Amino acid sequence: MLILECPLKCIFIETRSCRTKSRWRTKISCSTAVEKHYHDGLFIDKRGRLRSFNRKKMSRKRCGSLRGRGWKYGSGFVDGIFPVLSPIANQILNFVQNEANSNRIWDALDTLPHTHSTWDDLINVAVQLRLNKKWDSIILICEWILYRSSFRPDVMCYNLLIEAYGQKTLHKKAESTYLDLLEARCIPTEDTYALLLKAYCSSGVLQKAEATFGEMRKYGLSPSATVYNAYIDGLMKSGHSQKAEEIYKRMKRDGCEPSTETYTLLINLYGKASQCYVSLKLFNEMKSQKCKPNICTYTAMVNAFAREGLCEKAEEIFEQLQEAGFEPDVYAYNGLLEAYSRAGFPYGAAEVFSLMQHMGCEPDRASFNIMVDAYGRAGLHEDAQAVFEEMKRLGIMPTMKSHMLLLSAYSRAGNVGKCEDIVNQMHKSGLKPDTFVLNSMLNLYGRLGQLEKMEEVLTAMEKGPYATDISTYNILINTYGRAGFFERMEGLFQSLHTKNLIPDVVTWTSRLGAYSRKKLYTRCLEIFEEMIDAGCYPDGGTAKVLLSACSSEDQIEQVTTVIRTIHKDMKNVLLPV
Repeated sequence: MLILECPLKCIFIETRSCRTKSRWRTKISCSTAVEKHYHDGLFIDKRGRLRSFNRKKMSRKRCGSLRGRGWKYGSGFVDGIFPVLSPIANQILNFVQNEANSNRIWDALDTLPHTHSTWDDLINVAVQLRLNKKWDSIILICEWILYRSSFRPDVMCYNLLIEAYGQKTLHKKAESTYLDLLEARCIPTEDTYALLLKAYCSSGVLQKAEATFGEMRKYGLSPSATVYNAYIDGLMKSGHSQKAEEIYKRMKRDGCEPSTETYTLLINLYGKASQCYVSLKLFNEMKSQKCKPNICTYTAMVNAFAREGLCEKAEEIFEQLQEAGFEPDVYAYNGLLEAYSRAGFPYGAAEVFSLMQHMGCEPDRASFNIMVDAYGRAGLHEDAQAVFEEMKRLGIMPTMKSHMLLLSAYSRAGNVGKCEDIVNQMHKSGLKPDTFVLNSMLNLYGRLGQLEKMEEVLTAMEKGPYATDISTYNILINTYGRAGFFERMEGLFQSLHTKNLIPDVVTWTSRLGAYSRKKLYTRCLEIFEEMIDAGCYPDGGTAKVLLSACSSEDQIEQVTTVIRTIHKDMKNVLLPV
């Protein structure tokens, strides 16, 4: 076994100013400074050579949380500092990643000398595994340190393990690790509680998440923006958006100043709920509070407008991003691509796609997927196919979503044969079609009146390994209603409760639509009353369907009055107390 000694201990990459054309300077402990343009990142490889990496890919991730800050919770690392692995650490990393037997890994770790250098190597390996999202490997190493080695773990080791358990939705083990931390007389930090909160949220144990605040106060710690942000982020990722809004309001009531990350999370929350102007209000509020937006905040705003197809607004924010001194990365460009796609301007999206390449920003898989969708939405299925093939040619493996978007493109064109070919190709590629793909096929067969094929797919879904959801039955109810098969439609609707499915606004509106086409006004009102009694409130589509059932001015006036009354009642319900 060849062990190389590396005289280079660490590297430090100075952060660049947002508003200047400063340059990155890499300082090496045993050599002179080496300058690189700010768009390059530098690191020292295991042979001691200076090399560059793509900073955009290293420093950012999806979902709108702050990126480019090293390890956000509990790491001790700050912006621009990355763990430099020694030759021994590299060997440990490679062994842990390639060895499947946990006992063999622990036996190998037992042979390591119990020195400060070994400790540093183990923690650096764990942090590198965290960057690679190898949570099982982190658990193996940290559990060995805690339960088998003679090392005395510090708070960083405990935090690593709590986060890894949280990512695996093992909240009980995360809680047990926290108790071990206290028993070892190790002082928990705000990062410890932030990670514990996220662990509880990912497992849906919100009562324990709330209790964590009491636990903090017990040790004299007031919840900071870091803790609140972790809680809001965890709630959003676990699908509890309304609770996340409540925590944000509590944060402000408690006098805790929202940070840039707080605003970015909330902008994302409202953007995903198609409330882009609420996102814009928050964006303006943060600037009025002298809270400086970062590139993630601008990208979140671009995405908020993109989801609603407001490409001009998205472009304005994109320009503000550049005026603020930020260099657009692949996530910002993808947001702008999405805006043009949803607005129905595929050639506008194509221009943005070409621009990002011209500016040296390499498109990723999401970029190609957006372009496939842009052409598909516009009915240009041949162009969508060309982008799909180009993605494969460049060595980017199409995912389930890639195939699904191409399937949607051909589905809009009514090309059954091509859609069936895509599903078969997915099977050959080892991709198992999900509920969304099969629902697309159901919808295609239904629209084309091929009811036998539609029912064959449904039978396969109900009897096979595929899950059905409310969208599955919404498609069927709509199809039967349009075809005039009222008995089948009603039978399917009545069977939903036996499948543990609750009719949503689409279900009720599709059912109403069937009778509305026949101008059966009285029946429509009966169903509408059922809908309200069931606690399902109408949307704009429901109102249009009801109005289309009317055949006289009196009926139109009656429906308008009912809808206005319900809308007024809803506003009263939603007003804050």
